[in-house]
Formats: sequence, C-alpha cells, structure tokens
Amino acid sequence: MGTLSGKNIVKKYGKDTVLKNVNIEIETGKIYGLIGRNGAGKTTLLSILTAQNPANEGTVTFDGQPVWENEEALSHICYSREISQVTMFGPNTLKVKDYLATARAFYQYWDEEYAKELIEQFNINPKKRINKLSKGMLSAVTIIVALASKADITILDEPVAGLDVVAREQFYKLVIDEYANTGRTFIISTHIIEEAASLFEKVIIIDKGEIKYEDNTEALLSRAYRVSGETEAVDKAVEGFKVYHPESIGRNKVVTVLADEPVGSFGEGVQVEPVPLQNLFYAMCVDERREA
Repeated sequence: MGTLSGKNIVKKYGKDTVLKNVNIEIETGKIYGLIGRNGAGKTTLLSILTAQNPANEGTVTFDGQPVWENEEALSHICYSREISQVTMFGPNTLKVKDYLATARAFYQYWDEEYAKELIEQFNINPKKRINKLSKGMLSAVTIIVALASKADITILDEPVAGLDVVAREQFYKLVIDEYANTGRTFIISTHIIEEAASLFEKVIIIDKGEIKYEDNTEALLSRAYRVSGETEAVDKAVEGFKVYHPESIGRNKVVTVLADEPVGSFGEGVQVEPVPLQNLFYAMCVDERREA
C-alpha cells in the first residue's frame, strides 16, 4: 500500500479558482473524513486525486508515481461516486448485475463473493435497471462497488446521501469491519458529520478551495472548547485565542475556541464544554460566511 499525495493543486473553471494551491497527503491505513460545505471543492479535489479530472497546476502521485494515465497506480485507487440514472443517450437501462460486472473488470482486486454478500445485505435486486433504482438503492450500489473493489485507497463521495438511518449505520459498520480486517485506507466525503465523526481517524476540513485543517480527529477536538458565561467573563477568558461564532444572549455570551494546544483552564466565571466535530465545523463555516 502506498501514499496518495497531491502537491500545489490548482483548479480553475474559467475565471473561478475552485482549488487554491492545495497540498494533501493520504497515508496508508487510516480512515479520513473530508468535510466542507457544498461548493467548497470536495468533489473537484477527489476527482483530481483519482485522475478523473486534470488539474491546472500541481502533481498527484501514488507511491511516488504520477496517477495521470497510469493504470498501475490507478489500480490501487477506487473513487466511488453517485451513479447517473441518465446517460447522453437517454435513461441508464443497465442492470445492476451488468454494472457490477463492469466494475469487476475494472478493479483488479475485486472480491466477487464479498460483492454478493453486500447485494444481499442491502437487499438489492441485481436484475433491476439503474434508472429504476431509488436514491437509497443507488447509494447502496456505489457502496458495494467501493467495498468490493478491495482497492488500497477507497474514496466515497457522499456515500450515505440516499440511505435511511438503519442503512447508514449498516454502512459505517461495514467500513469499520473492512478497515479492521484489511487496513485499507478510506476517504469519506460527507456533510452528515455527527454520525460519521467517530469513524474518522483524521479529518480534513476544506473551505472555499483551501484546506483549513488536516489533523487527527481526537487531537483537533482536544483543542476545541465551547466557552459560555457573562459577556465580560467570556471575553476575558478567551482573550488571545482563535474564537469562532460568538453569540450573545442578553448579558451572556457563547463562543467556540480552537486553541493551538489543549488548555488547562480558562479561569473562573465561565462554563467550558467540549465541542463535537459537527459543531466545530459549523462554527468555523458560519464565521467564514459572515466575513465573506
């Protein structure tokens, strides 16, 4: 298993710069969460890392080898994204079993037995046509391809978007089991952060085409605090810290703090609580929007 590395990636569409000098290193044997608001550049970045979209500037390598038009490097990477129910020729009338057969031919480490198990588990009818699948079934098929590919680096873009809560829990368990059994690397891009947060060993936060944070999830959250109390006490307690999303309620104030390292005490007169990943992300992004 090798490292997937993107260096100085720039992507422009006309006058819009969608990715601004992005550097990213995906290490072996970790589960990554890639989080960002819609339009932040998540899908563009993933498509460039997997050679489905050329960058204007920068390089992408797997184990030191460029991924662009490199079949050997790309055989270790699976990028599973939403299947289109419409093609340029009309409705996508391919049957699920034929779609999976195409995937089987494409991924050299494909596990057919595992694919069959997953089809049963997600209760998919393999004879059903792609254009007749519900959104949940479409999501399930993309998950089956990702897991059964057995690729060293497996990327899932919004994999649970169409799934109900039971199927989502099923998916998270499958990823954990597969990771425990094989040590494969997973990158999961999602906006349903609260549920998936415990899955992510490392988190990458992308906003407006730039990577704001890339850190071990526990280490990041160990530096995040929600500080509340009377306005004067809170202002004094958080002086000198990076503060996000201050909210005033009468004489009281609540702020989110992201420190450079864990803080022993913010002093007296304030309440201090840990911040879940979703709340930290929200606080950061609300501020970004307000400043824009």
